Amino acid sequence: MALKPISLVIPPRNPHFVGDGFRVQNFIPSAYGLDMQRMSPFIMLDYNAPFHFPATDTPRGVGVHPHRGFETVTLAYQGAVAHHDSAGNSGVIGPGGVQWMTAASGVLHKEYHEIEFAKQGGMFQMVQLWVNLAAAHKMSAPKYQGFNEQDIPTVVLENQMGHVKVVSGQYQDTKGAAQTFTEVHLFTAYLNTDGKAAFSFPASNNTALLVLSGAIQIAGYEEDVPDNHFVLFENQGEDFEVTALEKTQLLILSGAPIDEPIAAQGPFVMNTQEEINQAIRDFHTGKFGSLAD
Repeated sequence: MALKPISLVIPPRNPHFVGDGFRVQNFIPSAYGLDMQRMSPFIMLDYNAPFHFPATDTPRGVGVHPHRGFETVTLAYQGAVAHHDSAGNSGVIGPGGVQWMTAASGVLHKEYHEIEFAKQGGMFQMVQLWVNLAAAHKMSAPKYQGFNEQDIPTVVLENQMGHVKVVSGQYQDTKGAAQTFTEVHLFTAYLNTDGKAAFSFPASNNTALLVLSGAIQIAGYEEDVPDNHFVLFENQGEDFEVTALEKTQLLILSGAPIDEPIAAQGPFVMNTQEEINQAIRDFHTGKFGSLAD
């Protein structure tokens, strides 16, 4: 077994609000040298650590805004979130659910707390990832994949150590629920105390994990990794094993890097500045469709 060394452990970040419904801390990109290219195809990761939102009759969230050139992936752990977009797609996910929106050539969307959750209030915990698209796919048609918890395949670990939900890619012999354009492995691992889980990805992949709750040890690394910490692995070796020090939730992500230039400006991620300028023109001339706020 060729162990995958750890490159960096990033502690909790200062949170900020996106709209009024998402209190997030940003791990990708970060001030630790973890830019969009280093973690490609994952070009952004915002984490809404558990936070209590009081009851309201006006659902909190983010109003209508555009995207082009990538995919947004929202993973719900506590609370419920709704989505609408200008391609005519909509959906609601609760704990364990995933919304995978391919913006590609351009879409307007809005995301907000599901109305019944908003009325009751409660704990809210989410991850949103931006997954880049290669140039060949950036101008493909938008699409939407929505999964409830039961839609996502489960690998049960031996000896009651826990289980792994396979959102995309493959874990052991189980393929994930989501279709992807490039190699993207995305798992949530739920480990019991002293539970172990082993993972293997190509050395060339960009690989990381986020401790959503609990704490872990990683084989070959001396320090424990507590909750709300992000672990970046080096592009060496293929394997790593985690042991839960208490009941633990982990987000595991690994993908084949897209070796292309990245030009990013706000909600647009393309390959050149001219493509960014064209996206802005297309947005302002209504080519992304329409969606009521």
